[in-house]
This record gives sequence, structure tokens and C-alpha cells, in this order.
Amino acid sequence: MRRICVLVSASGAPGTAALLRGLRENGEREVRLVGTDMSERSVGRHLCDAFHLVPAGSDPGFPDAILELCRAEGVDAVLPQSSFDLEGLAEHRQRFAEAGITVLVASPDAIRRTNDKAECYAFLQRIGVPTVEFRRVRGGEAVAAAAMELGYPERPTCFKPVFSSGSRGFRVLDPTVDRAHQLLHERPGAVGMRLEEAVELIGDDPTELLVMELATGGERTIDGIAHEGRIALGHPKTREAMRAGLAMYFVTLDDPELLEIASRIAAELSLDHFFNIQLVGDKVIEINPRISTIVYQEDLDLPYLGVKHALGELTEDDLRAYTARVRPGRTALRYFDQVEFDA
Repeated sequence: MRRICVLVSASGAPGTAALLRGLRENGEREVRLVGTDMSERSVGRHLCDAFHLVPAGSDPGFPDAILELCRAEGVDAVLPQSSFDLEGLAEHRQRFAEAGITVLVASPDAIRRTNDKAECYAFLQRIGVPTVEFRRVRGGEAVAAAAMELGYPERPTCFKPVFSSGSRGFRVLDPTVDRAHQLLHERPGAVGMRLEEAVELIGDDPTELLVMELATGGERTIDGIAHEGRIALGHPKTREAMRAGLAMYFVTLDDPELLEIASRIAAELSLDHFFNIQLVGDKVIEINPRISTIVYQEDLDLPYLGVKHALGELTEDDLRAYTARVRPGRTALRYFDQVEFDA
């Protein structure tokens, strides 16, 4: 088979090493990997065949920079890892297609509806998918009022920016937080805080915030590949052992109910390519129309299959046939590694 070239954006993301290995060690053909990132201190610089600095995904010049690199490097497919990269790439999919380059990204409408967490929760409620109660507010006083409406302090509540990614800005409002214990005995980055502290810190900041009931219970996700709103290949798993907002331990599940929930969401959003849907307990809390952490098998390489499908080498039915290979109980343990180099 002919060699293909894949550009992986945000190649400093935590899942990059496993993703690149999955693409490269596909057992079928040579894959040339081009990494991009806004930081020179990106592991992609050392693990990819080529690496380039690019503007932030939110920068208006980001799509042009990626397209120029694709042309220069002979890229066949663009695989974005960061939520911040999605909207700009989605808006310019046709320009990439005219250059013979496939971008693995959903429609601009799907990206906007999932990046806006309030809109995301609202449409989940409209289609009858269990999710959290929420209020969309600005400013510390409005946060306090919303928390009270949702039952604080008797009921646990939390908040985060309406537009965020990777647990950035997420805090749990907890009247029992011991600040001295946090200071002296916990690692920096504890997510619990008192409402009074949040009100003081937020003040009149204009950032839009989402105040929510706190979902509780085990965390599960559905990863997969969609085609025109239909799930071609679904992969449910647990999401455990959180560290700095990242899950570090995953176990593959046999859970038709999770796949049914994912199917309703995919149809509503007309999802294409990779997606990740997160639940806490029985409530959907996050929809990411991009690739996320994958549990790999020697006979099931989701990233590579997704690229092949995007390039027209696998049909929707071809992907669906791989579902039988998903092995419940397959486990992934993430850990820290490092690379050495002479600057």
C-alpha cells in the first residue's frame, strides 16, 4: 500500500505518544507523521518525522498556517487533537478538500454546539438524554445566585467557563473545604473551594460561566468514529484514576445502553469522524467531536481505522464490522515518560 502522511495537531497533548505509536505501528503500511504545536516544548517535535510551530487554534491565521504546511509536507489527512483547533479547521474544510487534503473534523455547527457547554446541555435536555441542571451567568454575584438556585449548600454544585477544555477552570463549590489542609497537605490544583472564595475571585470578570449541579458516580466514555451522524464504530470504556484533570486508567466495557445514548447524540449533531462522549454516573457532561484517549488492541487500531475511513479506504460498513473485535476488559494504564535531547 502507498505511504500516507498524517498531520497531528496539538502534538504536545498528553495522549500524543500513544496516538503517534498507534498510527505508525498499524501493521499495514508506512505512515509519515507531521506534528504541529504552538509550543516548541512539544513531545511531537521528537516523535514525529517533521514538526512545525503554528499559531494557537483560536488564532484567525491557524487554518491558513495548517493548509500551507499540508501542501509543503504532502499531507493526506489532518487529525486535530485539541478542541481549540476544531472550529477554524471545520470552517475551512472545503479549502483543504480542494487541495486534496482530508480534515478529520465535524461540521462547524457541531463544533459550535459542543464547544458551547450551555448549548450542549440544552440540546441534551431537548432530546431526552440525562444531563445536569445548569445556569449560564457572568460575574461572582451571579455565580452565587445560580448556586443557591441549584441547591447550594445542601446540594453539591460546581462551575466552569462556558468555553473550556480539559477541566480548565472547573471548580467544585464545597462549604466544608478546609483551606489550611489544602495548603499544607494537598498538591496544588485542588478543585474544591468555598462559594465565598469564588465570588471574591471572580468579581466582575466578564467570562461566561456555567454553574451546574455536581454529577456524581463513576466516569464512563464512549469513543468512536461516526459517519454522517451514524456511529460506525463505538468503543465504551471507564475513565478512572484522575490526575490533574486527566484520566489515567481505562477499562473497555460491553455496554449497549451507552452506545444507544451516543447514537442519539451523534444523530442530533450529525457527527463525522472521531468523537468522545463523557458521562459521570448516568449524566452526560461532555461531548468532544475529536479524538481522545484510546484503548488500543493489536487487532483494533481506532486512529488508523479512522484515517483510512476518512481517506475513502474503508466504508461505513467496513468500520462497523470491526465492532466485533472490541474486547471488554481490555485495560489501559497511562503513565509518565520522558525524552532526552541536546538543545
